[in-house]
Amino acid sequence: AIIFAIATPLQISQTASADKYDDQINALQQAIDAAQSQAAQMAAQAQTLQTAVAQIQSQVTIIQSQIDISQAKYNQLVAQIAATEKKIKDSQDALGVTIANLYVDSSVSPLEIIASSKNISDFLDKQEYRSSVRDQLTAAIAQIKTLKTQLDQQKADVARALGDQQNSKNALAQEQQKQQNLLNQTQGQEAAYQQLVAKTQAQQAEVRSQQQAYLASLYNRGGGAKLIAGGAAPDYPWTSSNCPMGGELGYGGNLVYYSYGGSDGSGGDGHSYGCRQCASYVAWRVARETNYYPENWGNATNFPESAQSVGYKVGYTPQAGSIGVIRGTSGAPEGHVVWVESVNSDGTLTVSQYNYNYNYPSPLGWGLYSKMIVPANSYNIYIYIK
Repeated sequence: AIIFAIATPLQISQTASADKYDDQINALQQAIDAAQSQAAQMAAQAQTLQTAVAQIQSQVTIIQSQIDISQAKYNQLVAQIAATEKKIKDSQDALGVTIANLYVDSSVSPLEIIASSKNISDFLDKQEYRSSVRDQLTAAIAQIKTLKTQLDQQKADVARALGDQQNSKNALAQEQQKQQNLLNQTQGQEAAYQQLVAKTQAQQAEVRSQQQAYLASLYNRGGGAKLIAGGAAPDYPWTSSNCPMGGELGYGGNLVYYSYGGSDGSGGDGHSYGCRQCASYVAWRVARETNYYPENWGNATNFPESAQSVGYKVGYTPQAGSIGVIRGTSGAPEGHVVWVESVNSDGTLTVSQYNYNYNYPSPLGWGLYSKMIVPANSYNIYIYIK
C-alpha cells in the first residue's frame, strides 16, 4: 500500500483526446479548403477585374484562417504547458517522498533488519520494500526527465506558432496591399485592368528570364555545375497534370515558363507558394523531413527571416539537411532556394531543387525537378533544418 501511494502521482497519461482547440483548428482548415475551392472556380472564369479582386479576397480569407489556426495552436500549447508543469511538480513531490523513504530505509543495515524481524517472511518483506522504493526513485527521475523534454518541445512549438502567425500577418498585409494597388491603378475600370495585365505579364516574363540567366551565371562559376537528374521528383505532388506550365517570350527573346492551375486555381500549391516552383518544393521537402509545413514564408529571398521567426537557425556554412538561399537582386528579385542533400569531400554541394533552367538558355528545366552538384559559393546563406 505504501509503494502504491508513492507510485500513483507518477502515472502520466500518454493519450490526448480531441479538445475545443482541435475542433477550432479543424473548422478553420475547412474554411481554408472552401476558400481555395472558390479561388479555383474563379480561375476557370475569364480573367476580369472583378475576378482578380475576388481571387485576392479569397487569398486574404485563407491567410486570415491560417492566422486564426496559429492562434488556436498557441492557446492549446499554453494550456498543455500548464498541464505539463503541474505534472512535473507532482512527480517532483512524489520523488521527494521516495528519496526520504529510501534514505531512512538505507540507514538500517541488513543485520539490524534481521534482528528487528519477527521471522524470515517479515525480513523478506522489508528487503522487497527497500528494493521497490529504489525502483520508484529510478522511475520518478526518468519520468521527470521525459516531462521536461516534453515541456521544452511545447515551448519551442509555442514560439513556432507565434512565428507562423507573424509570417501569415505579413502575407495578409501584402495581399491587402496588392488588392488596393490593383484598384488604385485601374480605378475600377475593366479596360485599364486589361492594359495593366498585359504590361505586368511582359514584365514578369522579363524578370523570370533574367532570374534564370543570373542563376546560370552563379552555377557556372568555380568550375560550373553538373546535372545528375532532371524531370520529376519522387513523391512531390505537383506535376504537369495538376499544375501545368505556361510559356512566353522573356528577356532577350528566350522562352520562359510559369505555373498556372494548382490547388488554389491560380498557380498556387495550397501552401502559399507557386506549384512546381523552388519555394514550393523546398517547403514540401521541409514538411517531408520534419512534419512541419512552412506556410507563408514568402519568396525564396524571404526564407531566412521567415525561418528565423519560427525558431530555425541560419548561417554561412553549408550542411546536409539545410536550405541554400540565393538572395534576390534587382534583376531577379524573387531569389532561389534549394535543398542541400550532401556536402561532398571536395567542397561541392549536391542539391535538389525545382524550377531551375538547367539547360539555359533553352527552356528545359522550368517547373521541373533537378538534382545537381554545384559550387559551394553558389548560395548566400543557409537555413539549418535538420
